[in-house]
Amino acid sequence: MRIKATHMKVDLYNCRAPKKATNLSSNSDLLRQAKEHHINLSNALEKRLIEIIAEARRREWREENGDAIAAYNQRIKEKGVFSEDLRKF
Repeated sequence: MRIKATHMKVDLYNCRAPKKATNLSSNSDLLRQAKEHHINLSNALEKRLIEIIAEARRREWREENGDAIAAYNQRIKEKGVFSEDLRKF
């Protein structure tokens, strides 16, 4: 699975890694309803884990790069962008 960022693609995990059995506990009513709706629990879990991991990585990236982003924004605020004088609006 690849996640699209603005201009780049990032490998989130190894799609070709083998499946591994695991034991989980879940609310019995949720399991019953999932079965009634023919929801594949393995696929549902993988999809949700992808979302959770991607969000965690985005949060980590923002934390790791927060100082640089703040410095860049401050520089733009003080000096503008290189093409500031070319704008017609």
